[in-house]
Amino acid sequence: MTIATFEDVEAEFEALDDWDDKYRLLIDLGRALPPMSDALKTDATKVRGCASQVWLHPSFDGETLHFSADSDAAIVKGLVALVLMLADDRSPRAIDTDSIRAKLDGLGLARHLSSNRTQGLASMVARIGELARQAA
Repeated sequence: MTIATFEDVEAEFEALDDWDDKYRLLIDLGRALPPMSDALKTDATKVRGCASQVWLHPSFDGETLHFSADSDAAIVKGLVALVLMLADDRSPRAIDTDSIRAKLDGLGLARHLSSNRTQGLASMVARIGELARQAA
């Protein structure tokens, strides 16, 4: 199955019984993220509250927000990819962090991620929300 949308991820997570397989899926999602220029990996684009290095750079064309992102940790990079599936290429007003959190919670991640990764995921979603509010 080709994973192109968050709904694809939901279906794949439901089909997989083993969390090791789900972690592999997350790692594959992270590998599929478009590369982020090293020039964009600055202190200003670093997401605070993540134990791993996470960078999130927004660009706004006047209508939609697009994000470049990266992480130095494989599973965290997959979590970044999940968040971007729910926020990238949307208008700032269409980015609803409560909805993003609910969809991520529906995957059962909180029960299987370390507390550091769970906190980092929350920090990524919060940062997306901040950037959307600034662009609106």
